[in-house]
Amino acid sequence: MILTLTPNPSVDRTIAVTTLQRGAVQRATDSRLDPGGKGINVSRALAVNGTDTVAVLPVGGPQGQIMQTLLREIALPVEAVEISGSIRANVGIVEPDGTTTKVNELGPALSEDEVAALLAAVDRAADQGLAWLVGCGSLPPGLDPAFYVDLVRRGHEAGAKVAIDSSGAPMAAAVGASPDLIKPNDEELEELVGRPLATLGDVVDACRTLIAGGVGSVVVSLGSKGALLVTPDEVAHAAATITHPLSTVGAGDSLLAGYLHALSRGDAPSVALRTAVAFGSAAVCLPGTEVPTPEDVARIDVRVSDPVDLTLSL
Repeated sequence: MILTLTPNPSVDRTIAVTTLQRGAVQRATDSRLDPGGKGINVSRALAVNGTDTVAVLPVGGPQGQIMQTLLREIALPVEAVEISGSIRANVGIVEPDGTTTKVNELGPALSEDEVAALLAAVDRAADQGLAWLVGCGSLPPGLDPAFYVDLVRRGHEAGAKVAIDSSGAPMAAAVGASPDLIKPNDEELEELVGRPLATLGDVVDACRTLIAGGVGSVVVSLGSKGALLVTPDEVAHAAATITHPLSTVGAGDSLLAGYLHALSRGDAPSVALRTAVAFGSAAVCLPGTEVPTPEDVARIDVRVSDPVDLTLSL
């Protein structure tokens, strides 16, 4: 089973407009409401594609009630921890070419007891046996950036592999705890290593620096350039062409779900990268943060570079 933890979930409203005009009154051409947060998106994509998963998240306030309704509608297995504050409501504005403008709220501050309850929910699920523990997304205001460090330790003590997908100080701290997998995008990777990454070769070098420091492997999402996998033993690059993008929101989460989904079936990491790119690319073709079904994934033609072109500009 794959357990995801989303410490700062959100109810995501996606609004489609013909053209986004700053300062103008505009009419939406469409809108949708989805349960959001990186870990929730990962679990949603895993569940739809037949991989056992449980999503752990805090819920509270009016948005928490909406979140629980949305999760019941899709029958996602969850461990919901009640908190006193209201979880976030995020807004994404999408234009016809797929350009997405997001406004994300900060989220509620969690008390020490609420943080403890969240971790206790993780421990309860871990007692049932885990293949992967996945910590995803930003942290609520005031939560110690070392939160994911503790999560990595808990996962390893439970005998699970641990993946982290975050950014900023929480991601930097987690890297020092030697997670088995991290999934940054290229900008987040630049932030981690403290230098610009202009080519695929630069990205490979940055990943190798992290692996030398104790990270097990790195999958880097590269937007339209696909994704790169670096392990201690191999480097792989895969991409797909998307002609009609609808929304990029959550595509990286689906990419991570695809990678874990393939690994859970016993696929080699390089084969799992192909599946990851198929998942992420299929998500771009869907509205809002809708996750891809097996049929959506099957329609994606993934190109694997062999050998990897390290001169490719990002």
